[in-house]
Parts: sequence; structure tokens; C-alpha cells
Amino acid sequence: MNFPENLRYTKEHEWISLDGDTATIGITDFAQRELGDIVYVEVESIGKPLASGAIFGTVEAVKTVSDLFLPISGTITELNPDLANAPELINTDPYGKGWMIKMTVDNPDDVKSLLDAAAYEALAG
Repeated sequence: MNFPENLRYTKEHEWISLDGDTATIGITDFAQRELGDIVYVEVESIGKPLASGAIFGTVEAVKTVSDLFLPISGTITELNPDLANAPELINTDPYGKGWMIKMTVDNPDDVKSLLDAAAYEALAG
């Protein structure tokens, strides 16, 4: 499995990349493998300020639906438009074209409290 060193991770299997106060978020390679073929992503929280740990949407696979949890506090500004017609991008490129949301973060320093690649790899096995 792939755990890029430049990202931070949550115990709920989301990843986050920070550029200034804008974060890009998706689910990890481990999570997409566990879920199987992803068929739909729903995010109804665009434009709403949310706290860290809040559910920001769901991802639907062939056999299950899983909640998506926000890694840090902020406001979701964008849903990846490509996922509407090609949700399988999450399976084929979870850290690239399969990103899920972009958000403005309340405090960029909060990212430092998340898991680094080594800690996440130890958690995911």
C-alpha cells in the first residue's frame, strides 16, 4: 500500500494535504481497498463551517456506505467535480485525481497533530 510522506492522516483513514490555509482531503489507499469498488460520493456540507471529526459526507461502495470525517476544523469550499461521473478515481488514484474536497482551515497548525506516514502505516498495518 502507498502512504505518501508529504501527507497527514487520521485514524478514520482520511488524508490531508495543506497549502497555506487550503487543505485537500480524500481517503487513503488502505480505505479504498477495504471499501472495494466505489460507486458514489455525497458531500452536502459545502460552505458550512465544521469542527474537526464532524461527518462531512459519505462514500458508497458496492457493498457498504461509509461516513467521511473532517480531519481538522474549517469550511468546505469544493467537492471534486470529477467524482460525479467517475467515482472510481478514488480507487485508481486516491491521492491524486481521487481527492474528495478542498476546504479553508481554521488553524493550519492543527494539521501537525495528525498522523504522519509512518504512524499511519503502523495503524493500517
